[in-house]
Amino acid sequence: MENFIFSINTTIPIFLVMVIGYFLGRIGILNDNFVSVANKFNFKVTLPVLLFKDISSVDIRAIFDLKYVLFCAIATSVCFWGVWGLAKIFAKDKSIVGAFVQASFRSSAAVMGLAFIQNVYGESAMGPLMIIGAVPLYNIYSVIVLTFEGEHPEGVQDTSKIREAGINILKNPIIIAIILGLIVAFFRIDFPVIVNSTVKSVAAMATPLALIGMGAGFEGRKALAKIRPTLIAAFIKLVAQAVIFIPIAAALGFTGEKMIAIVVMLAAPATPSCYIMAKNMHNDGTLTASIVVTTTLLAAFTLTGWIFILRTLGFI
Repeated sequence: MENFIFSINTTIPIFLVMVIGYFLGRIGILNDNFVSVANKFNFKVTLPVLLFKDISSVDIRAIFDLKYVLFCAIATSVCFWGVWGLAKIFAKDKSIVGAFVQASFRSSAAVMGLAFIQNVYGESAMGPLMIIGAVPLYNIYSVIVLTFEGEHPEGVQDTSKIREAGINILKNPIIIAIILGLIVAFFRIDFPVIVNSTVKSVAAMATPLALIGMGAGFEGRKALAKIRPTLIAAFIKLVAQAVIFIPIAAALGFTGEKMIAIVVMLAAPATPSCYIMAKNMHNDGTLTASIVVTTTLLAAFTLTGWIFILRTLGFI
C-alpha cells in the first residue's frame, strides 16, 4: 500500500496539471496561439535548461559507470528500432507511425523520472547517469523518426530526409543542452550563485508549462478515435520494454538506485516533450497527447507493480 500511495502521489499531480490546462483551454483562458508559443518556448528554452541543470550538477568523474551507461544506451536503441520496425509492418494508418514510435519508447526520464528516483533515494546520482545513456538517444531517434514519418510534400527524396534529420539533430536544443551539461560537469565548472539561481528558475518552468500546454491543446474526441494505438503504445511503454530488459539488468548485477533508474527509463510514462516535438515536427500531436495522458494515469499502477516485484526479489 505504501508503494501504491507513493506512486499515486508522484503521477496524479502530473495528470491534474494537464486537467487544469484542459479546463483553461475549454473556457477560453488559453487558446491555440498560447499552446503553439508555449510548445516552442518549452522545446527551445525550458526543457534544455532543465536537462542542462540536472546533468551539469553531477560529478560525472566520480560516478561514471561505462557498463551502466552502455546498457541504458543499448536498451533504448533496441526498443526504438524494434518498435519502429513493428509499426512499419503492422500500422494500418501510416500517418501515425512517427508519433506512435516516439511515445512508445521515450520515457519521462528528465521530467518525471528524476523526481521519482529522488522520492525513493533522495538526491540521485544514477538518475543523471541514466539520462546520459538514454536521453541523447531519445532525442536523436525522435528526430529521425519524426523527420522520416512526418508530413512532407510529395516527391521528397530519402536523401533530403536524411539531410533534414541530420540538420535537426545538430540544431536540436535538447541535445545541445546535454552536451553543454556534460562539458560543465566533466570540467567541474562553477557558475556564480546568480547564474545558478536563474538556471533553476527557468528549469522550474519546464514541467508545469509543458503539462499545461499539452492539456490546453488536448483534443479529447479526436483522441478517443485513436484509442487502439494509444493502448498498444501504453502497453509497450509501461510493460513490454520492462519485461524484456529488467531481467537482463538484474543478470548484469544492477541493483538499488541503478535499478530504479532503469525502471524509470523503461517503464515511466511517455514524456510531455514527445508532444512538443511531435507538434513542432508536423506529426500527430493528438495521438501523442493521448498516449502521454494514458501512460501517466496507468503508471501509478504499473510502476507500483514493478517496484513491488523488484523489492520483493531484493533488487531495490
